[in-house]
Amino acid sequence: MRYSRQNKIIEIITNNEVDTQEKLASMLKESGFEVTQATISRDIKDLQLIKTLSPSGKYKYSVSNSKDLPVTDRFVKIFRQTVTSVDSSGNLIIVKTLSGCAAAAGEAVDTSNFEHIKGSIAGDNTLLLVADDPENVPFILDEFKKMLYTRAKND
Repeated sequence: MRYSRQNKIIEIITNNEVDTQEKLASMLKESGFEVTQATISRDIKDLQLIKTLSPSGKYKYSVSNSKDLPVTDRFVKIFRQTVTSVDSSGNLIIVKTLSGCAAAAGEAVDTSNFEHIKGSIAGDNTLLLVADDPENVPFILDEFKKMLYTRAKND
């Protein structure tokens, strides 16, 4: 439920100017998610959202564009709890996730500066990753398998 909600948060702030936690909570409730202010606050922290200046001159929540972040515990948790399978073809890696979780997993990959991944495209339950070279795909798959099958301290 948390990752579906966080995925919805990313969708909401990408498509709307959301400047307060109250407005975000209201929009989530309209989408069927019952949330508290504490939940919103935790989600903002987990997603590492920032406030940026919008074209209208107001500050709004945005997804951080930092490419200098290491592969974080957040990414590992999202990956471990939402991914159902990983496969590849050429320089493409196909990641299947629980329904509604591909965008959150893709955002985690995009913001983590994961070695050899050039970009991603997310649907509802499928994440397509583009590797820089087909020769690097086995390395990426091995890293993903380590994350999937190695238990974290907090899992």
